[in-house]
Amino acid sequence: MGFDIKRVGVIGAGQMGNGIAHVCALAGYDVSLNDMSTERIQLGLATINGNMTRQVNKALIADADRVAALARITPAVNLDALAECDIVIEAATENEQVKRKIFQQLCPVLKPETLLATNTSSISITRLAASTDRPEKFVGVHFMNPVPLMQLVELVRGIATDDHTFDLCKKFVLRLGKISTVAEDFPAFIVNRILLPMINEAIYTLYEGVGSVDAIDTAMRLGANHPMGPLQLADFIGLDTCLSIMQVLYEGLADSKYRPCPLLVKYVEAGWLGRKTQRGFYDYRGEKPIPTR
Repeated sequence: MGFDIKRVGVIGAGQMGNGIAHVCALAGYDVSLNDMSTERIQLGLATINGNMTRQVNKALIADADRVAALARITPAVNLDALAECDIVIEAATENEQVKRKIFQQLCPVLKPETLLATNTSSISITRLAASTDRPEKFVGVHFMNPVPLMQLVELVRGIATDDHTFDLCKKFVLRLGKISTVAEDFPAFIVNRILLPMINEAIYTLYEGVGSVDAIDTAMRLGANHPMGPLQLADFIGLDTCLSIMQVLYEGLADSKYRPCPLLVKYVEAGWLGRKTQRGFYDYRGEKPIPTR
């Protein structure tokens, strides 16, 4: 069992994917970064460079580390370019059908021994693994956002995940300088099972007129010592992602306490998804964020 992880494939160059590529490259791994277009990959690489430059300015890494890490990341313009990877981490949008389609297209080009991982924050690892040709080599590796700053990674094994795969992934996470916690394959795992209902309740508090955006966020920052308010955090995560996770919880656990707030649904339908669209519970189009309610 001399298999070792040397090259990492990352599918998705957005907020989570470029963060995963960032930490893998800094840890010494060769990285192949894939997305739907060359433009999206280049935007992801520019984000990585910007974030690493900030780390250099804060004396967290040396500039030589930044240059070396960037040199380890190769654009992968199609899935065929991931053929030599030892592990491929999917970090696409939080939509089960999108993820299943990616795995079905990916599996035929991979080496038989290649491990598959998903960065899903809520979807069943067992179900996703069943869409592949290697469920025993499939695992959930849920990084926290922003990936370069957050220490935790939730490791989630599906019903078919074998011990060798799980042990390799634990060692992989450790080499990235992260701390892993093991979660069972239940909807939303640990962090989002607790965090997202709190955010959803904050949105209900706004919806019912108990407090304004500013009042709710100020109350939780100063009254509960949270680093940011729940509505500000929802904007940071992405309101579409928040809604997807609440829908997984609501459908997976069949409990009305997980019903997504209608106001959250309305914001997503309007395309107000938070920071990434410049509007959510705050308007980010000016010099400083302004509450929208």
